[in-house]
Amino acid sequence: MAIVSCDNLPGNGELTRRLVEEQAQAAGLRLADARYVTTMVDRITPYPSQEDTGLVAAATGRADAAPVVTEPYSEWVLCGDFPAGRPRWEDAGARFVTDAAPYEERKLWLLNGGHSLLAYAGSLRGHTTVAEAVADPACRGWLAQWWAEASRHLSFPEAELAAYRQALLDRFANPRIRHTLAKIAEDGPRKLPVRILPVLRAERARGALPAGAVRVLAAWLLHQHEPVPPVREPAAGPLREAARTALAGLDPALADDTGLIDAIVAETRSLLP
Repeated sequence: MAIVSCDNLPGNGELTRRLVEEQAQAAGLRLADARYVTTMVDRITPYPSQEDTGLVAAATGRADAAPVVTEPYSEWVLCGDFPAGRPRWEDAGARFVTDAAPYEERKLWLLNGGHSLLAYAGSLRGHTTVAEAVADPACRGWLAQWWAEASRHLSFPEAELAAYRQALLDRFANPRIRHTLAKIAEDGPRKLPVRILPVLRAERARGALPAGAVRVLAAWLLHQHEPVPPVREPAAGPLREAARTALAGLDPALADDTGLIDAIVAETRSLLP
């Protein structure tokens, strides 16, 4: 038997195996032999709206309380064994690989990390959706800077990464995918450690202070303290302490990085209206 995890967690196959085995052991059950397949899904699916429900009803005559509106782009990557065989999902575009981690990192850092950047920094510029934010030249410049930092630590050919980044710009700009920045901004302490911090740590390890990652953290810090104070030059001491406390919540080791904290404070001031 092959158990295929279809959630959106990194390393979901191994996580599923561990949880199933822990529960079986706690219940005193003996498990049958099974394989656990790790998967990665890359497709933007915003939360449904009342407008979506109305469109589906008008088009189909059916009442659907939670229609899934999604973009044309899709990617499904699978890694693992199927001892009893499997459907030919590759005929529909699925990709079978020996290691799903690089694909997970590419999606988390470029797509999801880009989303977090727009959610926090783009909202400071008055935008409410991804499509609005990516149409702003300043936000597109910030995306390019963040993507350049993240791409340095991805194990794909540069031409392939460039094509993926261009596809992301087209996907983000799709006006029919109303992906709200407020929804993306939720659960920052859970999202940022996997979307932003791996790149930040890698850049700091090579002695760099990545401006793109710093901008995400500075914008997130302002988001934590909404409404944004209407002052251009807030006191440095409280701002530095707020940055240290916020970083400690993400990763205690970062709270001792004075260079990073100073950079976040400076960027926070530059982002203020």
